[in-house]
Amino acid sequence: MLRTRVIPCLLLKDLGLVKTVQFSEPKYVGDPINAVKIFNDKEVDELIFLDIAATNDKRKPSFELLSKIASEAFMPFSYGGGLKDIDDVKKIMKIGIEKVIINTYAFERPDFIKEIADRFGNQSVVVAIDFKKDVDGNCQVFVNSGKVNTGNNPVDYAIEAEKMGAGEIFLNSIDRDGLRGGYDLEMIQQVSKSVNVPVIVSGGAGNVEDFTNAVRAGASAVSAGSMFVFIGYNRAVLINYPSQEELGKI
Repeated sequence: MLRTRVIPCLLLKDLGLVKTVQFSEPKYVGDPINAVKIFNDKEVDELIFLDIAATNDKRKPSFELLSKIASEAFMPFSYGGGLKDIDDVKKIMKIGIEKVIINTYAFERPDFIKEIADRFGNQSVVVAIDFKKDVDGNCQVFVNSGKVNTGNNPVDYAIEAEKMGAGEIFLNSIDRDGLRGGYDLEMIQQVSKSVNVPVIVSGGAGNVEDFTNAVRAGASAVSAGSMFVFIGYNRAVLINYPSQEELGKI
């Protein structure tokens, strides 16, 4: 039986790595190339890189940085941020990045998902679903780094993303981002039961037990940020990853 994928999610901003809390207060945590080298040594399954400023800054991905990351990474990784053009997706693939992650543009132009899937295969496109509760307590999908409420329920949104050609769903809780209090298990269960593609979950992981709980709720893979870049109550920066023994318990 294959072990569950455990994926560090690394946020890029101004060519450096940052970590947020509920999509706010980005804190610089280091150089992405150094982080990749450490994760190589720790035999990480896979990486996710998200440029959290590209869309709002209305700019393209930082192809030069991504090329450097790809040349150092021994593991497969996915990239999201600022992708609005099929030619840019082609550049990403040529660099050696296996998958692209589409968020805001998946809402603004859903047929872009299909365009990527038709050109490069369903396995190459991941749709990111950032969600949080609105003022009435209902879970809604947000885009533009959590600033714009789409008015969509995450379950319905995931179903439509799969229909358009998404090969995976990246389900991320804004409310739990950076707090390390556990995943939104109810939403994981609802989305996982509603689609036939793998669901990667993010937002809230604080320990290996949280990974286990997410998998039991239906997650195909688990992702985290703070857990892999901070240590201790004061959130001292330390790139880390669970041991193979710990991962074997998931």
